[in-house]
Amino acid sequence: MTDGNETAVAEDAEVKLTSDDFAAVTDPFVLFSEWLAEAAASEPNDPNAMALATVDAGGMPDVRMVLLKAYEGGGFVFYTNLGSSKGSELAATPRAALLFHWKSLRRQVRVRGPVEPVTDAEADAYFATRPRLAQIGAWASRQSKPLESRFALEKAVARVTAKYPVGDVPRPPHWSGFRIVPQEIEFWRDGAFRLHDRMRFSRKEGGGWSKARLFP
Repeated sequence: MTDGNETAVAEDAEVKLTSDDFAAVTDPFVLFSEWLAEAAASEPNDPNAMALATVDAGGMPDVRMVLLKAYEGGGFVFYTNLGSSKGSELAATPRAALLFHWKSLRRQVRVRGPVEPVTDAEADAYFATRPRLAQIGAWASRQSKPLESRFALEKAVARVTAKYPVGDVPRPPHWSGFRIVPQEIEFWRDGAFRLHDRMRFSRKEGGGWSKARLFP
């Protein structure tokens, strides 16, 4: 025999377990855009942060947090120093995985696929939007290389600042972006009793997407 409170809890659990809002989705980028917009309203810092996984020459995985800067053109775009660890690893093995985790929403999105460089025009356009000090920092930093001291970095920043005291700061030739072109995009949402919702979209040959609901 159950009381009214227990019945209400059971009914609430049933609703959560049978939710099916993925069923009508046909374009993963539309769903991603909706989730990112909701994250922007709830996450206290960097809703566009994503873990980027690459692999080094020895096959060892490598992962770090970067910021998503665009997701048009059929892919997810970020920018970096091409001489950094991630830049070098992607040049040698142009495949990567991404993970977005929005803790406040209890959601995550996983992405896997090949990687291609953005065009010079795309990189120039984005670089022009960066704060001036960030533009100077892109020239001053030899990203991922050993640094003898913080003072050495500050001297490098001072040299670049003196070189470009006024006017536009051009994009360094060693600084550009990559686009991860997803072959798979998986959406995950927390569910009651760890019975989570998972939907994986897979790119079909010739265009379009197939989708499959996954066991949690």
